[in-house]
Amino acid sequence: MEITSIVVGRAAMNMAISEDRQDEKEIQKRLNARDIRSVAVDFGGEYLGSVKKIIERAVVAAERQGLVSANHVGEGAVAGATHAALEQITSKAVGLNVGGKIGIARHGEHICVAVYFGVGVLNLNEVAVGLAHRSLASVEE
Repeated sequence: MEITSIVVGRAAMNMAISEDRQDEKEIQKRLNARDIRSVAVDFGGEYLGSVKKIIERAVVAAERQGLVSANHVGEGAVAGATHAALEQITSKAVGLNVGGKIGIARHGEHICVAVYFGVGVLNLNEVAVGLAHRSLASVEE
């Protein structure tokens, strides 16, 4: 089976919707067997004030797990995809708290970032999902 951006997007979403660290590790192991590298990061806080931190956490996690190089090309791809995924949930999240996970997956030139958040106040939550893709050279300059 060819690994396309759709497959990598699904992998990122699976990481984002994982229930706990053990589930993350099991999904990561299955993805590694298909040569798809992945990572997930938990996040919670007030949405607008946290956008920068969410992007930073995604970039740091992707670098630490070796999904991208620590340079402007790799960091920019993750930051851009994370920002694009967050834009998809902004209308639901403005002024409210979010809590959930960021999933990132990469195979070759495809990198995808998925966000899966509960959005709301107290226990009155809505669910919001965003997904974005970027292309970058297999060997970043």
